[in-house]
Amino acid sequence: MQMNRSWKVSILLLAVSFLARPLYCEDGAAVQRWAIRGGKIVTVTKGAIEGGVLLVSGGRIEKIIAAPASDWKPPEGYQLIDASGRWIVPGFVELHSHIAGGDLNDMVYSVNPGFRTLDNVMPRNALLKRAQAGGVTTALFIPGSGTNMGGFGTLLKTAGKDLSEMLIRFPGALKIAQGGNPERRGGDLGYSRIGMNWLIRNALKEGQLYTEAWDAWEADKTKKKPVKNPRLEMFRGLFHKEYPVVVHTQGYHLILSTLRILHDEMGLWVVIDHGTFDGFELAPEVAKRGIQVMNGPREFRWDNRRGGFRGLAYEWYRGGIKTVGVNTDAPVVPAEELIHQASMAVRLGLKEDVALAGITIHAARALGMEKRIGSLEAGKDADIVIWTGDPLDPRQSVVLTMVNGKIAYDTSKEPQRF
Repeated sequence: MQMNRSWKVSILLLAVSFLARPLYCEDGAAVQRWAIRGGKIVTVTKGAIEGGVLLVSGGRIEKIIAAPASDWKPPEGYQLIDASGRWIVPGFVELHSHIAGGDLNDMVYSVNPGFRTLDNVMPRNALLKRAQAGGVTTALFIPGSGTNMGGFGTLLKTAGKDLSEMLIRFPGALKIAQGGNPERRGGDLGYSRIGMNWLIRNALKEGQLYTEAWDAWEADKTKKKPVKNPRLEMFRGLFHKEYPVVVHTQGYHLILSTLRILHDEMGLWVVIDHGTFDGFELAPEVAKRGIQVMNGPREFRWDNRRGGFRGLAYEWYRGGIKTVGVNTDAPVVPAEELIHQASMAVRLGLKEDVALAGITIHAARALGMEKRIGSLEAGKDADIVIWTGDPLDPRQSVVLTMVNGKIAYDTSKEPQRF
């Protein structure tokens, strides 16, 4: 009888200990519930709300309360974050990033469809931490542009204790470079643009035939089963449009090749992930095909014909790309300066709401992830950034970054990183 009473007391003490755990742990290990109140909530997709409340639970946005009563208090179990006088915006989405790890290029072969960045991710590295301080919460970590087809990239959050906590989707996208950096000087195949286009088309055709063979077998398993080829496996999702091809393509002539080969011939889901120089002159053709453009890292061009600078994101928008965005090609431009790319686009003609959407919901849509990231809406990931003011104003800065409902950066607890 005494042993039974002792066992019950032990269970009771264990339960009390569990319930008494703090909601907020310094290492972010606990699942937190937050009530972020005050300030200006910029949802991006549903306008701005002055002085509202964001409830966060289980790593997602639970609810937005537009007009709380003056005596409103957080529900039991929610920790209050006072954002009075601040701007609350969605975490930014960077579609062209190289900062999550190393070994971005292997220069032996010009086309490398079997390569992937998934194995190279280095969580919590210094560049990712600086990205958090610039409000960047999602990044597409892609191979470099040293070859025509660098391999498959990884879509991930910029914060998390390990890859499993950071990962959103793999493959995130195939990386192709159609000119510029991969132009070789050794005289081998791929030296010229005509050679590069042959290599890209040839590799994609091989992947297309491989995909069709597997599709035929899936439809009728009485047929001979194809032999699995690890080098070509990720092409299957590409041709099923489960993820896009993001293309290092810039200038009129290269973008014309992108449209013809990747979209018109191969029928791929294409995202233009540079688009600089005079590429915007093809905006009507790009818009006709429903292709999104993430311009950068150059945001302006001197026009000798007209005289003066032209804002590239603005010219894409004016030409018909209403979902235009920008990128940094980090670390070419530091990831934390993504917002400055958007600010420069505004300085050169782009509307402010379009510029902010370009690094949030437009970028999310370019990756097919708009139901999860890119705006402040109930049910979406709690990737939330609190700014001192309008983020498009270079005088403002981030005071708190939340990724998946966990605080990744808080200037009240550490020095400002950026």
